Amino acid sequence: MENHAVKTNKLSRKFGSVIAVNEISMRIKPGSIYGFLGPNGSGKSTTIRMLCGILASTSGSGEVLGLDINRDSEEIKSKIGYMSQKFGLYEDLTILENLQFYAGLYNLSRNDSRQRIEAMLEMAGLTARQRQLAGSLSGGWKQRLALGCAIIHNPAMVFLDEPTGGVDPVSRRMFWDIIYQLTAAGTTFMVSTHFMDEAEHCDDLGFIYEGKMIAGGTPAQLKSTIPGKMLAIETKTPMKLLAQIREGQMSFNDAYVCGASLRLLVDNGQEYKFEKFSPAVISPTLEDVFVHYAKLNPKELAV
Repeated sequence: MENHAVKTNKLSRKFGSVIAVNEISMRIKPGSIYGFLGPNGSGKSTTIRMLCGILASTSGSGEVLGLDINRDSEEIKSKIGYMSQKFGLYEDLTILENLQFYAGLYNLSRNDSRQRIEAMLEMAGLTARQRQLAGSLSGGWKQRLALGCAIIHNPAMVFLDEPTGGVDPVSRRMFWDIIYQLTAAGTTFMVSTHFMDEAEHCDDLGFIYEGKMIAGGTPAQLKSTIPGKMLAIETKTPMKLLAQIREGQMSFNDAYVCGASLRLLVDNGQEYKFEKFSPAVISPTLEDVFVHYAKLNPKELAV
């Protein structure tokens, strides 16, 4: 297989005067899970649509499985799986009929179709319910059926665009267990999400903000880039406490509210200045990392 399942160089997309994706460069290793993180409207879906051959790039270049995303778009579509939050299941067809439809769409032989449908039913835990209408399934079951339809042709690369939106936590956990199993068997995944906890499941991450890639690396590498110490101060009035700290001219590098606590990023050795607030020194989360990078140079990131 290629050294990289996905490779882009300054990939960009404009819609009129609006820059939706701004010179994104990334590398995704085969057999890995790559998390593509950012808030809604940051350019995640546009990037994935370019990589899937659905949308042409404005400038830059990209390869998926060694194929050029603009020149070889049709071949790419036949070799990848794609699933979004609004993946098109046919709700008036049964679970089995949906799988049969997608098997036909990918021109699987009768024997391959039968084997893959059985495998997808088993993977999704839907074998006993295969005669049930897809429209009657709950969100978590629909999600697993949609994944089965997306990978029925056994693609080497799968793009999941916000696949767990609107799904309960238990179903999300089960969905990620399936991804782990498929990755262990050699499938490469690119998963876009705005759930920072899901990023912990990924081998590598890319943070996109306002169309630009602002940071990348493994979860551990990204957490290690946060300078100084992260303090968490429990309080019922975090904004009032932040105002108090500012009035006292107590220096810090960053601050933001997280639930019923105030997070402060301070220089190493400066923790003692905040002792009267009983702070806890905590390890930064990926959300802390994202907020830190998003705040570094907002003017430069604006599009």
